[in-house]
Formats: sequence, structure tokens, C-alpha cells
Amino acid sequence: MVACSFLPAATQMIYDMNLQHLLHGITFECPHAALAEKSKVVRCVLEGKQYSSIEIDRIFSASKAQGKSLYYVDEALLQSIGPDVIFTQDVCEVCQIDTACTAAAVAKLDKQPQLVPLTPNNLQDVFNTAITIASALGREEAAYPYLAALQNRIDVIIDTLRAHKAPPKRVMVMEWVEPIYNCGHWIPYQVAYAGGIDMLSNPAGDSIVTPWEKIVRYNPEVLVIAPCGFTVERTMEELHLLTKKPEWSGLTAVQQAAVYIADYDLFTQPSASTLVDGIEILASMFHPGLFNVPAGLEHKCTSLYKIMAHVQA
Repeated sequence: MVACSFLPAATQMIYDMNLQHLLHGITFECPHAALAEKSKVVRCVLEGKQYSSIEIDRIFSASKAQGKSLYYVDEALLQSIGPDVIFTQDVCEVCQIDTACTAAAVAKLDKQPQLVPLTPNNLQDVFNTAITIASALGREEAAYPYLAALQNRIDVIIDTLRAHKAPPKRVMVMEWVEPIYNCGHWIPYQVAYAGGIDMLSNPAGDSIVTPWEKIVRYNPEVLVIAPCGFTVERTMEELHLLTKKPEWSGLTAVQQAAVYIADYDLFTQPSASTLVDGIEILASMFHPGLFNVPAGLEHKCTSLYKIMAHVQA
């Protein structure tokens, strides 16, 4: 079995299930372990370039309006790999290469591989994709202990919240800052498992532009800023787009020093394991008296006010 993964989440799950020996081609955005040893088949015209949030939004919007993709396949490399199966996606043509673009490249191959689109909408769908991936690789049995261990981690959070009768926090998770996007798909389910409720979110649906005035009226107790594709450091470069707003200082989350920055792959990179990492981190943000950031994940999130205190010191 020779496989290619055209989305980082599938690559992560293949590694999580110890099936990476079957993986030969990946994308330029895949996890570091894969980038160090696998061939990069999928590339992007924006690769290596630095744009602001506003510029990125305009570029992708223009590309979508023109019916063009910013991603492309190294067809010669794909031909040399000769995959039996390729994992792709149709959740978001902005974030990753989609099935249509993949199919166009695959049509030119001498050997036609099986295309396996992964299109999760909610958190359970993401877990089910692990079974889909393992089955397509002929190793379905690898998915079940992997998923059972992840469910056990979620159960610990649920049991702790229940034991302490912890009321859900009123929160907002932002997927983009200019323009502001709410969170959608599986992220509202992550929020719920972590002991929060995001009434501005769109469960099992696309994230959408959300007016600042609506956020001010909603007035979240906890604000989590995790723009798609951005690390903590990259988000900090754009944070002034929010903090300069006149109503910023009046938000309850700001007044209570409950504003957090987090890496995108805890939320908008839907591998089952990284999303459970995200749930555990959210729990530590919503209920810091009950949960701590898991060891080894401290670099993937921070409190805005810890950063500010460090700078002031």
C-alpha cells in the first residue's frame, strides 16, 4: 500500500496510529515529523510569503471568485510515487487543496489511485475519519485503541466538571481577526466538552464574518484568539487590530484578564489528537482552578496578560 496525504490532519492521524510507513507523499503544511522524511507533493503559491490578515483574506477571496486554486500538485513527483490511495478534503478550499483540484492532477497519472475525501463537520465526524483512514490503508484495527485513548482524555474533563458542578463559561473562539470570523464545524463541540458555550459559533457549519458590535453585545467572559494558520507568535503581530477597538477594554474577558492566544492546529487542523489537545487547553482557560495546560503543550497557548506583564517588566 502506497499512500499520499493531501491534508495535514490526515498526516497527523496516520502518524498517531503508527501507519506512517505506508505514507509517501504529503503537503508543505504537514507536521514537522512528516516534512523531515516524506516528499512534499502539494505546494501553495503563497508558500514562504508573509501577508497580513487583511491581505490573506483578499487574496483567497479573489482566488475563490475567479474559480482558481492557490494550491498545486507536483505532478512529476506524484507520478513517481504512484500512490494507491490519496487522502483529500472538501471542508475548506481556502485552507487546503480540495478534491476537485486533486482529481485534475490525478487524471494525468498512469495509475489511477483511490481518492478518499475526508469531510468532517462535527467532532464525532473527525473521530470517524480516523477509522476511514485506517480502513483505506488496510489497517482498520489501528484506529480503535487510538480513539479509545482520546475518549478517555475527554471523559476526565467531563467527570471533573461534573464533580465540581462547574457552570459553563460564556466564551468566544475567533478563527480570524480581520475581518473577524466566529468558529464553526467541530470547534463549538470542543468548547462544550471544555466547559464553555460559544453562542456566536456555528456548530457543524462554516465559520462566518461576525460584526464587532455583535461581539460587544455578547460580551464573552473568555476570549480565545486562534486565527486559522497562525501560531501564537504570528497572531501577536496582528493583535492590535482588536486591542485598538474602542470597546475592547470594556469586554468582560479583557477586564477579567481572560484573553488567550492559541496555535491554530489545536482547532482548525482537525486531527483527532490535536483537537483533544485543544479541548484540554480550552478547559484550562475556561476553568483554571480545575485544569492546567497539559505538559508539553505550554508553548501552544498563552494568556495575553502574561505577555503584557512580561513586556512591562
